[in-house]
Amino acid sequence: MTVLDDWVTAACAEVGLDPTEVPVSAVLDLARDVAHQVLRPGAPVTAYLLGLAVGRGADPADAAARLSALAADWPVRLGADPDDPTAPSDDPTT
Repeated sequence: MTVLDDWVTAACAEVGLDPTEVPVSAVLDLARDVAHQVLRPGAPVTAYLLGLAVGRGADPADAAARLSALAADWPVRLGADPDDPTAPSDDPTT
């Protein structure tokens, strides 16, 4: 077992979930896609949104794939001119 496995097992026990129902790889992949294509603070927020969608009956794999696709199609911010005031920012307050 990894530290992540241990954490997921403990966190699931804390909130009454079955750790075998947690798609860890899908959540990590989604968080990576959002962090790299949109902005870093969007990763945990999107993971939360995925959880809400699944809690309301969405298929976890389908919802994660749709959100990853949305992130992949998001306007790329890498290479943007840092002096351009209209460029996207990683700062969640802007």
